[in-house]
Amino acid sequence: MQAAKGNYMSRSRRYRVARETVERGWAYAFAHRKIKKRDFRRLWITRINAAVRERGLSYSKFMDMIHKANIDLDRKVLAYLAVEDPQAFDRIIEAAKAN
Repeated sequence: MQAAKGNYMSRSRRYRVARETVERGWAYAFAHRKIKKRDFRRLWITRINAAVRERGLSYSKFMDMIHKANIDLDRKVLAYLAVEDPQAFDRIIEAAKAN
């Protein structure tokens, strides 16, 4: 009943309804924690792809160059640099092209 506090009408007062509501909410919370990770990865890939295409490359070729050049930056950092610091992103691309 403590976990159902704040729900609307019988969802916070009747035990059976409150328990069902809370359990369903926990199930959605568990699933959406997993989905959130997928959504962010998709967002990062989209941002990197857009930035790389402006510079005449494709995402897959860029990621292949980065791995071959042993540049250990994850997609989160690459997406941040592509949006917030384009000069640093350009330097990463040049370093990847050099190898």
